[in-house]
Amino acid sequence: MIDSHCHLADEAFGKDLEPVVARAKAAGVSGVLCILDATLAREATRADEVQEAWPAVRFATGVHPHHAGAFTDRPADVGVFLEAAVEARPGTVAVGEIGLDYHYDFSPRDVQREVFRRQIAVSRERNLPIVIHTRDAEDETFELLEEPAARGVSGVFHCFTGGPEMARRALGLGFHVSFSGIATFRSADEIRAAAKLVSDDRLLVETDAPYLAPVPHRGQRNEPAWVATVVERLAELRETTPLVLGERTLATFEALFGTASSG
Repeated sequence: MIDSHCHLADEAFGKDLEPVVARAKAAGVSGVLCILDATLAREATRADEVQEAWPAVRFATGVHPHHAGAFTDRPADVGVFLEAAVEARPGTVAVGEIGLDYHYDFSPRDVQREVFRRQIAVSRERNLPIVIHTRDAEDETFELLEEPAARGVSGVFHCFTGGPEMARRALGLGFHVSFSGIATFRSADEIRAAAKLVSDDRLLVETDAPYLAPVPHRGQRNEPAWVATVVERLAELRETTPLVLGERTLATFEALFGTASSG
């Protein structure tokens, strides 16, 4: 199995990265997609440590909507900035996480939208999938993905928190859907209903570590080893075995993210 979205370069893993990697491998996790925010220079430094500790790691890099405000006066510059970040990180297989977050509104909404658009353009030019973050902004996220400039772009709605209707809408645009530890929460019936309908070739699993630890670890720092818990819960929902589901989601991950940037 593979953890399709985590933040191993986060400072939360600064003191025990090697044991975290060892526990993941022991749990049967073959690799991870490590998300980097291109605006955080310290993550680029820690990414080198992650790659040394786990050579199988792959990377996605982008400007998170929380940090889109850095481009308030120059949104056009984000394309050049992101291109440089992708070139600087060997093993980059995606642009992300990018999108819209109207829950916290840490960045102006108009700037979030323009930064999202311009990062979609980079992904299209480089033929890289995108990793989408959307919170309290689903309709506008879909509107941007439906623009002619986004046509043909592939990717994944990470840490999916919608129900069946939203899942069908994402699938209708050709996107994948990734489920995190939230799917194990007692209140997540709508998310579990969505997880049952996504086909094997569009289904991914993730931890979003260090955030959103699954039950029974809820409240603790999350880590890639616990993607196995997400796999177990989804396998139960989909009436299959964890082994089979882990293999299927790994194959789906490879089909979507299999080719790294030449940078």
